[in-house]
Amino acid sequence: MGTREDITRALIEGAEAGRRGDPPTACPYSDLLRTAWIKGYARTAPPLADQDEDA
Repeated sequence: MGTREDITRALIEGAEAGRRGDPPTACPYSDLLRTAWIKGYARTAPPLADQDEDA
């Protein structure tokens, strides 16, 4: 399990990845930190309907 600082860092890194448009599979964490990363990612990633429809 991560410390509060680790969880916050994972949340911020996930948000940054979402803003960049990285795929959600780019998450480098597992367990609790993965949950925090995905939560941050989901807050900033564009909705799936807005992503490239030709893919």
